[in-house]
Amino acid sequence: MPSTDRANEIVRFEDLWKIYYLASTSVPALRSINLTIQQGEYIAIMGKSGSGKSTMLNVLGCLDRPTHGQYCIGGQDVSILSDNELSDVRSRKIGFVFQSFNLVQQLTILENIEVPLFYQGTPRGLRRERSLELAEMVGLADRANHRPRELSGGQQQRVAIARALASDPLIILADEPTGNLDSATTREILALFDRLHDAGKTIIMVTHEDDVAYHAHRTVVLADGLVVSDKSNESTGVRQ
Repeated sequence: MPSTDRANEIVRFEDLWKIYYLASTSVPALRSINLTIQQGEYIAIMGKSGSGKSTMLNVLGCLDRPTHGQYCIGGQDVSILSDNELSDVRSRKIGFVFQSFNLVQQLTILENIEVPLFYQGTPRGLRRERSLELAEMVGLADRANHRPRELSGGQQQRVAIARALASDPLIILADEPTGNLDSATTREILALFDRLHDAGKTIIMVTHEDDVAYHAHRTVVLADGLVVSDKSNESTGVRQ
């Protein structure tokens, strides 16, 4: 397992469980997970259907609470926060990228990128300045006033990545971000994630595709709610 450094730790799970209660039955989706992620790491989370990877992503994104155990992000124990406090953590510390893009169709590209900053109360001028900067970064400055339906799937995903970066979050969570894209567009999006990682961003990506996971520097594999493998891709020689 990769070594840890508390000073640069971004994520820590300690004996974390997530149990779903259905009638008189309890179903453990995550079981006694111990996991640390350092600032600047690029992690792939893999596993078969039902392995717990979607549940882990929901807990990481503060969309769901652990049943037992501790989850710290940036040194803050979020497992004990109120709903309002969790909402603030999601807004300021976590950037989400989804398989289906989740863009607001009625808004322009710039307005979509601005959404996290709008909910943080950032003044309009600063929101626009930041969104223009990010549109340029993902190569869509010339489409800034278009709407999502006028863009290709790859372009929409680049908008989603720009939106995830708007509040300069501690971590970027990507849920099958290339799942709806063809192979050429997948390579473009993964190259963008590579550049973000090279710039120091912490990226956690859920994927079921080996060639996508190989872009990460570390792969965590789940099975039946347990971490069954946690390896550095560089040390095993599989990173491409």
